[in-house]
Formats: sequence, structure tokens, C-alpha cells
Amino acid sequence: MSGQSVTLTYWHRPLHAMTDAFTEAGFRIAVVSEPPPAPGTRERFPWVFKDLPAATAFLCFLFFVLEAA
Repeated sequence: MSGQSVTLTYWHRPLHAMTDAFTEAGFRIAVVSEPPPAPGTRERFPWVFKDLPAATAFLCFLFFVLEAA
């Protein structure tokens, strides 16, 4: 990260656990977005993509737009 060390914490949960938490908290999911990899990602991390078709993205981030129910 620009030459500085950082601690990266992952919050890995099954998709149903996240959606259940949103709805139980009183939200409705309006949009789920899975952005494509950044340009150059395939070249920088070829081992991640080696067995995937060229058009395949890998799941890295999901963005949820929530609305109060």
C-alpha cells in the first residue's frame, strides 16, 4: 500500500449469512454489485486466473445497496 505495511482483515461469511443479517436488521437489498477485476489484474496475478476462461471474473468484493424496509 504505497510502500507502507498494513493489516488486512478479511470478513469471510457465506452469502446467506450476510443477506440474513441485512434483512434481520430491517434492510432490503436493492442492489448487489460484483465489480470486475482492475485492469492488469490478470497479468499481475496469473496463477489466480490460469484455469479460468478469459471472460471470468473472480469474486473479490461484493457491494450491497441497502434500503430501510
